Amino acid sequence: MELFHKVSTVRFMEMRRYWYALSVLLIIGSLALVAFKGMNFGQDFTGGVVVEAAYKQPVDLEKTRATLVAAGLTEAQVQNFGTANDLLVRLPPAEGKEVAAVTDRVSAALKSLDPSVEIKRTESIGPQVGKELAEKGSMALLMTLLFIGVYVLMRFQLKFAGGAILAALHDPIVVVGFFALTGMTFDLAAVSAILAVIGYSLNDTVVVFDRVRERMLSMRQATPIEVMNAAINETLSRTLITSGVTLLTVIALFVLGGEALRGFSAALLVGIVVGTYSSIYVAGAIALDSGLSQKDLMPASEKPELVDDMP
Repeated sequence: MELFHKVSTVRFMEMRRYWYALSVLLIIGSLALVAFKGMNFGQDFTGGVVVEAAYKQPVDLEKTRATLVAAGLTEAQVQNFGTANDLLVRLPPAEGKEVAAVTDRVSAALKSLDPSVEIKRTESIGPQVGKELAEKGSMALLMTLLFIGVYVLMRFQLKFAGGAILAALHDPIVVVGFFALTGMTFDLAAVSAILAVIGYSLNDTVVVFDRVRERMLSMRQATPIEVMNAAINETLSRTLITSGVTLLTVIALFVLGGEALRGFSAALLVGIVVGTYSSIYVAGAIALDSGLSQKDLMPASEKPELVDDMP
């Protein structure tokens, strides 16, 4: 399937200096936001109390939230869980308070709205468990980046690999900066979305680089910048269709998925846009400015004169 009737001729690489500046600003801004504003970590990382309740009719979230605030539970997070009749209440760690006392207050507040409410589950996540989950989430990100780096180094020539690795680092930093900027809850679902974004971005980069490698050998009289532009334009239709269809699904998740999927879908939404951009203006541009040329892709030969006969 093609989006365009003919291959576009956009001169992407001539504008790469401006996009370098944008990427630097995004990375510095993201790191500054994380350092000075901080992240709004979810209970997966901080610990806390979770209460799951079931009603016989759809729950009015705003009314429930107001009732909990009136009961002194000002930091309670309220969301639907599964269906409109199921409710999930999250509270931060109850310092100096028994978990049973906190859940009793939640139960009393919920029953004041509807005496028929059924408390299905109460759970306490301790700070130690939250710390362990944070460490495992961080380790998952680091190991993903490490193995991606190894794969790319084996898959591509070194100048290609440098751009691909930097693009894989660029995208999760920007997504984390988005969470710091907006104050959205950052939990394990957001971490899983970032892992998906890294894979999505790498897939885009591999598609572009494979076409660059083909064109480097077939367009031997062209300059590296002409080859890079041609390869990106030839894969542009595929990139836009893939990204567009994925974005439609993610937007539906963001709008209709409810609070439980809000962070996950937001991370994917930002990540897909940034990942598509980075596969061109981070991975491709850095490979080009690393001095990539046709010679880098020519196999070594004991008889250099035979190289001219190669396709």
